[in-house]
Amino acid sequence: QVLLAAAVCTKAGKAIVSRQFVEMTRTRIEGLLAAFPKLMNTGKQHTFVETESVRYVYQPMEKLYMVLITTKNSNILEDLETLRLFSRVIPEYCRALEENEISDHCFDLIFAFDEIVALGYRENVNLAQIRTFTEMDSHEEKVFRAVRETQEREAKAEMRRKAKELQQARRDAERQGKKAPGFGGFGSSTVSGGSTAAMITETIIETDKPKVAPAPARPSGPSKALKLGAKGKEVDNFVDKLKSEGETIMSSNMGKRTSESTKVYVPPINMESVHMKIEEKITLTCGRDGGLQNMELHGMIMLRISDDKFGRIRLHVENEDKKGVQLQTHPNVDKKLFTSESLIGLKNPEKSFPVNSDVGVLKWRLQTTEESFIPLTINCWPSESGNGCDVNIEYELQEDNLELNDVVITIPLPSGVGAPVIGELDGEYRHDSRRNTLEWCLPVIDAKNKSGSLEFSIAGQPNDFFPVQVSFISKKNYCNIQVTKVTQVDGNSPVRFSTETTFLVDKYEIL
Repeated sequence: QVLLAAAVCTKAGKAIVSRQFVEMTRTRIEGLLAAFPKLMNTGKQHTFVETESVRYVYQPMEKLYMVLITTKNSNILEDLETLRLFSRVIPEYCRALEENEISDHCFDLIFAFDEIVALGYRENVNLAQIRTFTEMDSHEEKVFRAVRETQEREAKAEMRRKAKELQQARRDAERQGKKAPGFGGFGSSTVSGGSTAAMITETIIETDKPKVAPAPARPSGPSKALKLGAKGKEVDNFVDKLKSEGETIMSSNMGKRTSESTKVYVPPINMESVHMKIEEKITLTCGRDGGLQNMELHGMIMLRISDDKFGRIRLHVENEDKKGVQLQTHPNVDKKLFTSESLIGLKNPEKSFPVNSDVGVLKWRLQTTEESFIPLTINCWPSESGNGCDVNIEYELQEDNLELNDVVITIPLPSGVGAPVIGELDGEYRHDSRRNTLEWCLPVIDAKNKSGSLEFSIAGQPNDFFPVQVSFISKKNYCNIQVTKVTQVDGNSPVRFSTETTFLVDKYEIL
């Protein structure tokens, strides 16, 4: 079977998207498609038409045609089977079988077409495998973005912590009858970002000294230099400046947090010649009155080998999951070996895994409506009061073995009513006036810090505070599936390896 091209065209023969699998000019393919409608006999039911040089195998799709152009000596039965697979791929990417929708998703369709046919010959794939192959190339980018956002939030948190230290140092100095350290000479003028860090460092160094050195005598006249011993309101001016730039200075209940809890997730840097990425993504939807509407989790083990001498290996998988997860191995992996001995190896032991490329060797899926499987429960209770609504929101970690980092619980707020009045708070918060959201930020949620609450008041109705959205990142996976050992196919000698585990949120909503 030699497939020349696959195309989606209109009833008049206008090409919307076409993928050529052999060398062919644009004029040639447009001419073949333009001639196609003229060859069909009206009133007769056919699935193919022929010319002297090519064969058209087609299937009507409402106002369009899915057309395969093949050589005349190709197997018509195989062509029809390939045509059915092409026709099933299109609704996967297009919501409607219309010209505009096909054009909008033309690149997605071309990528899918390339998974079906390579160099004119049909690949042994099904629809599920095509979907997997076209989606698995973005996980590294998502992990990179999540880590970068984590680092940005950590830098902002460090800046706010320094501001709090300055305020605390001023209060301590006032209680001891000493002059409070502050920023003199600047008043309420703008403080540049480059000098801010230097001023903070110098002030903290001064507060650590047992005594404050007296300021040297200076000639009269206006002074533009940094001086210590000014009133404490300069510190407040600095804090107000941070607020005016969009940074809300947080109040936090530190009773449940330790210095360990401020650590953020950083992926491992040490990568061995055999490296595995274990990634899970969760999609979860809950009702505001309780009840899990749907929870779906997808996981995958990606294998990357950077040294060809470790190409012929086997992975020892330890599966301690008790939630009923469904496992599926890659088509080239020996399924019987995995089922009987929990070993991942190629069907042909003489072959090697690809080098310097990510290969998905095992994936799993969990779909449930069992409430006990929810990793982090969120309860939002808005109650109407005389001036608006009092909102109480709580979280509780149900999976004690998990450690969730950089948790952000986003609550929508009514527009045009100002900032919320915060009452009780565990963790920190950010008010985004442009997006009308309140972000409740928690650096770590684990077995030692498994519950917390936030209370605030604002004008509005109870329905204004939904849907609540949750995001987090974790270096422990939800389903307890790990690679415990890697060995060579010959001799079972152990191989050093490294793993990188990530548990991410695709969508997590309380509606």
